[in-house]
Amino acid sequence: MKEQNYIKLEFPSKSSNEFFARSAAAAFAAQLDPTLEELGDVKTAVSEAVTNAIVHAYPEEIGRIVMRLRILGGNTLEIMIKDFGKGIENVEEARKPLFTTGGSERSGMGFTIMESFMDKLRVRSAPGKGTTIVMQRAIRLRVGKR
Repeated sequence: MKEQNYIKLEFPSKSSNEFFARSAAAAFAAQLDPTLEELGDVKTAVSEAVTNAIVHAYPEEIGRIVMRLRILGGNTLEIMIKDFGKGIENVEEARKPLFTTGGSERSGMGFTIMESFMDKLRVRSAPGKGTTIVMQRAIRLRVGKR
């Protein structure tokens, strides 16, 4: 799909930046005229992806997170969240509901939530090099809108 618009942000893996990331994603997605439900889904998926990077990629340090958002043809929003932290040993296992490496205070539902709110979810990771999550969501055109 051809890219129609994009932004790229980089920020430290501080928990205070999770709200910023989800707000920035919502502001960028607004150009597609999403419903409140669609906007809420995007914000929730971004929140989960950024929180995963903060908690799991950099458990003992502050690292770098990159977020890229693109508008693709077909009124599709693509969101990429990338960290340069620990990486995931076994992506298949990590994507299973209730699996977590974050201790008993974590639910292990991050990937499941992302998957349920987005149309597509791809996860690439290499131990010691980081993780990249790419999500896509088609925003429905409203009647009378082009």
